[in-house]
Amino acid sequence: MSYHIVSIDTPQCSLSCRDGQLTCTTAEGEKRLPIEDVAAIIITSYSANIHSQLFLDAAKHGVALIICESFKPVSLVLPANRSTDTLLTRAMVKLTPKDCETLWQRTVDAKCQNQFSLAQHLTPDHPQLEHLRATAFGKKPHKEAVCAKTYWQIVGHSLNDPDFVRDRAKPGFNSLLNYGYAVLLSTVLQKLFALGLDPTFGISHVARERSTPLAYDVMEPFRPCVDWRVIQWAKDHQETTELEVSKEFRKWVTGFPLERADYLDFTLEIRGCIDGVMRSFRRAVMENQPRFYKPWTPRNSKWAGSS
Repeated sequence: MSYHIVSIDTPQCSLSCRDGQLTCTTAEGEKRLPIEDVAAIIITSYSANIHSQLFLDAAKHGVALIICESFKPVSLVLPANRSTDTLLTRAMVKLTPKDCETLWQRTVDAKCQNQFSLAQHLTPDHPQLEHLRATAFGKKPHKEAVCAKTYWQIVGHSLNDPDFVRDRAKPGFNSLLNYGYAVLLSTVLQKLFALGLDPTFGISHVARERSTPLAYDVMEPFRPCVDWRVIQWAKDHQETTELEVSKEFRKWVTGFPLERADYLDFTLEIRGCIDGVMRSFRRAVMENQPRFYKPWTPRNSKWAGSS
């Protein structure tokens, strides 16, 4: 599989393929990339013109086109020879309960450790921090729920709201988190589709009609990235009586995938980290080796995007 997953988010651009080159033309000029080096093209631009030649050349080179609305994939255009990735689908179906449990445990460990990392960055002297650390790096049962309770207490304290409770049905800060997580879900779905992973095959979340449990599974360690982005917004707007999902907030929170973070031996944009994690998950499934799955955790104590 070719390496590059190309994201097109520039408004009012024209996409085509000429002389074997993926070509994106904007008012600022033209950019090119060999189509043979492209694995998938994700189009989030709301006004892109797509030339028919791109569809033809993308199909010939096995390149998927993912077309999004509000960052969420709404159309997947696959070459005929990639419409069903039989080997990958069979590998997903053959995952044993033990394999799923191992993959999920690695995911939960990363999520809890990332929550601790952000909580430590927010309030390094909080009395509950040691409890959160011990739980996040320990092997207690139900560690995800235990960490979540302590984590949100610390987040509430950092916002001068000691009574804060994470509740998707409540307004204010909770509604900001909901929107941010929707952006994260869309970004993860883009990468899953681009790599041929069917998001309906989950490892923990329950499959429901028209649901995407695998996306909900593998996005878990990245939730603190959204939390940090939303916390920064809330702190900068504490003078407002009610936090709302405004146009300005939507523009702010959708920028979190462009923040830079450490992943393995690289420093990448968060969307690049998501790409790397999805590739490691794909390899773990294809080779039936859960150890190849590398969920994201930052290498050092500096939080992603912090100054």
